[in-house]
Amino acid sequence: MGRIADAFDDARSKGRAALVIYLCAGDPDLGTTEDLVVEAAKSGADVIELGVPFSEPTADGPAIQRAAERSLAGGTTLAKVLQTVAAMRKRTDVPILLFGYYNPILAYGERKLVEDAAEAGADGFLVVDLPPEESAELREWAIEKGLDFVPLVAPTSNPERIARAAEAATSFIYYVSMTGVTGSKAVDLGRASERAGALQREVGRPVAVGFGVKTKQDVASVAPHVDGVVVGSAVVSIIENAASHDEAIASVRSLVSELAQGLARQ
Repeated sequence: MGRIADAFDDARSKGRAALVIYLCAGDPDLGTTEDLVVEAAKSGADVIELGVPFSEPTADGPAIQRAAERSLAGGTTLAKVLQTVAAMRKRTDVPILLFGYYNPILAYGERKLVEDAAEAGADGFLVVDLPPEESAELREWAIEKGLDFVPLVAPTSNPERIARAAEAATSFIYYVSMTGVTGSKAVDLGRASERAGALQREVGRPVAVGFGVKTKQDVASVAPHVDGVVVGSAVVSIIENAASHDEAIASVRSLVSELAQGLARQ
């Protein structure tokens, strides 16, 4: 088992869900991203989803789209993200899940990326637009290097797709709470978390719920049903609104600490 599975197991043993925090690499710059990851881990994040910016982030809402645009404008590349991960590893052991889209991976080269990611100290991949039935090579190379592959399922996923995702998952399954993009407001988190909990029991794999989870109250409504809760757009938004590096760090510290208070499963 790798660091991601260990983090979920540790949270479960403490009677709470794992907190997964999304940060867009390079927003506002890669040096700040490194500091934000370290601070989020200190403040209660069990796993970091480190977003690799892409010019067409089809699954992401306005906040993360703007973050990706800022990051790309600042010169962030996949290679630079891996260099930043290597720098983070000198400061924190928090699991780092590379989150993004397939085009940059294809351009970089699947096998080379897996090798370089493992060397940098990353823990796995979540590729939004790479379905389980087309992910065999990336997944196999990742497993060979001790990295995780995290598939996604949605409310519209049929039993066959769910079964494929469960088979492909090496640590947890990411359950998208609704049919829409990140940061959406019209989300019935109660119903979504109940469905995700049923899925978790059905497939026997840890499940984390994301999309639309923004507040401590949202986390508290989801945590009793599943093994993980993902918060992204709310974190990205406070970084966008911060007037300085220090304010961004303080804001993330405060938000993550608050979110962590809602993780109890009872």
